[in-house]
Amino acid sequence: MTRPAHIAHLEDDDDPFAGAEGSERYFNRELSWMAFNRRVLEEACNPAHPLLERLRFLSISGSNLDEFFMVRVAGLKGQQLAEVDRRSVDGLNNSQQLAIIVAEADHLIESQRNVWRELRRLLAETGIAVLSSRTIDESLTVEELAWLETHFREQIFPILTPQALDPAHPFPFMPNKGLAVMFDLVRLSDDQPIRELVMLPAPMPRFVRVPGETARYIAVESLVKRFAPLIFPGYRVLGAAEFRVLRDSDIEIEEEAEDLVRYFANAIKRRRRGRVIRLELESGMPEVLGAVLRDELGGSDAFVTESGAFLGVGDLESIVDEDRPDLKFPPYSPRFPERIREFDGDCFAAIRAKDIVVHHPYETFEVVLAFLKQAANDPDVVAIKQTLYRAGKQPAVINALITAAEAGKSVTAVVELKARFDEEQNLLWASALERAGVQVVYGFIDWKTHAKVSMVVRRESGQYRTYCHFGTGNYHPITAKIYTDLSFFTADPAIGRDAAQMFNYVTGYVEPVNMTEVSLSPRDLRPRLMGLIDAEIANAKAGKPGSIWAKMNSVVDPAVIEKLYEASAAGVEIDLIIRGICCLRPGVPGLSEHIRVKSVIGRFLEHSRIWCFGNGKALPNDGAKIFISSADWMPRNFDRRVEYMLPIENRTVHDQILDQVMVANLIDNEQSWELQPNGSYVRVEPGDRPFNLHRYFMTNPSLSGRGAALTASDAVPKLSLRRRS
Repeated sequence: MTRPAHIAHLEDDDDPFAGAEGSERYFNRELSWMAFNRRVLEEACNPAHPLLERLRFLSISGSNLDEFFMVRVAGLKGQQLAEVDRRSVDGLNNSQQLAIIVAEADHLIESQRNVWRELRRLLAETGIAVLSSRTIDESLTVEELAWLETHFREQIFPILTPQALDPAHPFPFMPNKGLAVMFDLVRLSDDQPIRELVMLPAPMPRFVRVPGETARYIAVESLVKRFAPLIFPGYRVLGAAEFRVLRDSDIEIEEEAEDLVRYFANAIKRRRRGRVIRLELESGMPEVLGAVLRDELGGSDAFVTESGAFLGVGDLESIVDEDRPDLKFPPYSPRFPERIREFDGDCFAAIRAKDIVVHHPYETFEVVLAFLKQAANDPDVVAIKQTLYRAGKQPAVINALITAAEAGKSVTAVVELKARFDEEQNLLWASALERAGVQVVYGFIDWKTHAKVSMVVRRESGQYRTYCHFGTGNYHPITAKIYTDLSFFTADPAIGRDAAQMFNYVTGYVEPVNMTEVSLSPRDLRPRLMGLIDAEIANAKAGKPGSIWAKMNSVVDPAVIEKLYEASAAGVEIDLIIRGICCLRPGVPGLSEHIRVKSVIGRFLEHSRIWCFGNGKALPNDGAKIFISSADWMPRNFDRRVEYMLPIENRTVHDQILDQVMVANLIDNEQSWELQPNGSYVRVEPGDRPFNLHRYFMTNPSLSGRGAALTASDAVPKLSLRRRS
């Protein structure tokens, strides 16, 4: 599939990364992220996807861009204002990066506008119309207009608070992601001009759906414009325009913070009033109104963007909820592992018999909840330890821990307050857990506890046995339905001892000693990884095959990238599956000709972290060294977070991760993009042998979850790398 013309920007022979010192070895992190979000946006143009799913991709690209400005751009702007001369890995200073980022963001916003225009047209053809303030009257019947006016009077008007803008009424505070309409009015009684502002409260739904079989949606701001005479009786409207505000939303940790909970509670409040980083204006806004907004909100520090489409593209997600299954992916019900069913649902018995890996979302997250619930209700369980990074708003995991504590068990929860945009929810969970008697620990002040680990200690035959769960994703029941992640369960005593030391490290700052299985950052994860790459380099230099496969979200760390370049120079064959940011330049002669990078963007979000090393043979092979991890290859994961890396040695689990998960990702050709040496991405053409890894796992059972059904004659066949050719 070729790149759609209406969202083309970066051509295959362009290289926006070139020119700066270091750019010949690294891509700029921020531009690499932009390229990722453009791949997301291009899925909104993919005719292979149902129409409402294409709209979902558009909304995701909008939400992604909002967060990018609120965190990454805001951080660079803050450094620029503070005159901090911190250069990116490719040699650009803050001002240079901001100039390139904003220019690319403007192109991306223009592309979003074009995509929305096309999707809006296609939606209308299928009976889903999104009406503007100008098309409401011509699109609705008299009865429908009467209903709409009544709805506005009763459900919207009471919530609105118009505010005059004059010397007696200074410009009001606009919250982060705040949306408002500014009016220029004339009072009919004396022709006196007046300027009014109507903010749309955040809790208010963005769209109103007109009753009827045909779906007609109207944005609230369009209704505010349409019914301005009801809001401002006795006035004539001269002009009206929408605008939206994004604020700096990052929270910086102060090492001298004595009370981390109180610090974050106050920091969350401050974040709502952070510096305006981006001001979005409706295209065609009267110049006098635009000047007022720039002066009151933006000043010289905010980036101003004009859009003629729809402000806040992420809010289009609500239209995706329309009950039109014909315009969505076919529903999918994840499997429950047969291995656990064979033990009558007894998770401990199944894990005790053999290690098991659960592949989300193809296999249900309910098995993780069942593990925790069984631990909470089992009288032989004496202790539970759990990390919580992003648990979301669903209380299933929290309730299990509370039940266990109320049953008298020793329960420890490591709640990470520094999980960006989940800080407030995590504070609420921490409070609920503490009230139930759970020992809540917040970990290190300057490090995030990002490792996803559960540990259950159970009394068996007069001794204690430890059961562990290691996840590549979060304990989040909602994201587990759309993120591909691995949940590994084991009762291996050595792993249990290492897990116990990890928890003691986080809760009591007790340095681990003699850990035999688990590697932790920031202690030894980076050197352990470097040693594994060095071993492949040594194999290649000794004339043996050197081979590395790795799958994760981002590759940014310069030290690891340089080690991969060294491996490539030695002849090690390296395949990287990097969904998002990649600062490594693949396929450059004399630097990285043995490195290939691909990105998979599809129905599910690829999130699992898996690292594979050939160990003297070409991958895949039975003696390969396989690891799962909670970490991406970024400086923050190695240096400022508590992360784990765990070897996979059980034969069935080893085969599933290597021969199923990794091979399927490598041979996928229906939703894959290949990174070029110049930083552009080219969509892989399926040819006459199409393969969709998400479809494969939705229709084929996993190896370790099959239980007794997995026999020599009934095994799931290994996928073949020959499909790649």
